[in-house]
Amino acid sequence: MDKSMALSVFARVVEQGGFTAAAKKLGLSPSAVTKTIARLEDELNTQLFTRTTRRLRTTDDGQGFYERCVQILAELEDAEVTLTRGSAVPRGRIRAVVPLSFGRVTLMPELPAFFERYPEIGLELHFSDGPVDLIAEGYDLAVRTGSITDSRLTTRLLTRGAQVTVAAPRYLAKHGEPQAPEALRDHNCLISRFGPEWGFRGADGRPFTVRVRGNAVINSGDALREAAVAGTGIAQGTWWLYRKDLERGDVRAILQDYAQDGAPVSVLYPAQRHVPAKLRALIDFLVQITRTG
Repeated sequence: MDKSMALSVFARVVEQGGFTAAAKKLGLSPSAVTKTIARLEDELNTQLFTRTTRRLRTTDDGQGFYERCVQILAELEDAEVTLTRGSAVPRGRIRAVVPLSFGRVTLMPELPAFFERYPEIGLELHFSDGPVDLIAEGYDLAVRTGSITDSRLTTRLLTRGAQVTVAAPRYLAKHGEPQAPEALRDHNCLISRFGPEWGFRGADGRPFTVRVRGNAVINSGDALREAAVAGTGIAQGTWWLYRKDLERGDVRAILQDYAQDGAPVSVLYPAQRHVPAKLRALIDFLVQITRTG
């Protein structure tokens, strides 16, 4: 049995959640995938999957084996590139998951530059604001917002830009600009999914909140940003969400003397002794495009 091929088949079955979907991705017949997994289980003398009529799941042994497979396959791919090219040329497929707004505002506009720089890297991008088990779901890398502690993962901070309060010039021209957070109570504020309690930092450095109100509650970061740009009302969010709009002058930052730090945005990937060249390339690129200066 071709062991590396068997490991690749096994990893793809886990990631795709079934034999048929994995076979389609690999360009193999479902029966070939089934036989490969059966031979692998026989050789390991271990059941890797529990099969029901409705779902395929990894056993505890299978999940542990998958986590090792991901590392082994990445190292094999990187070693192959090193031998064939004489240097670790970034090449291969990366499965990544990123927050929806971060992906649309920060990453997607920069993708042409990434692919021009790394033409042999392929990206499989998934967009999700919810919690993700990076290893169990077979991702190579994730961008997450907030403080995340997981001993299985390596974390690298991308940015901790300020939490900004913004409004379109047309809104400010019509309604005036609030000079203190408390004055927001007299303005139409766009409420996000995080609620009407907006955070600020006082002159003494201590955080405080102001309860705002408005005529719209919007649970999508992208839609909230578009409403603010349109002049609907005042909004609050992370610096990176509004940075392009601020650069163009579509919105203005207000109450800057009261701004507090936003939640950290970090890139996470499975802890491993040898980080593949393709991952290093994407990580360095993410660091570059999230610089605040």
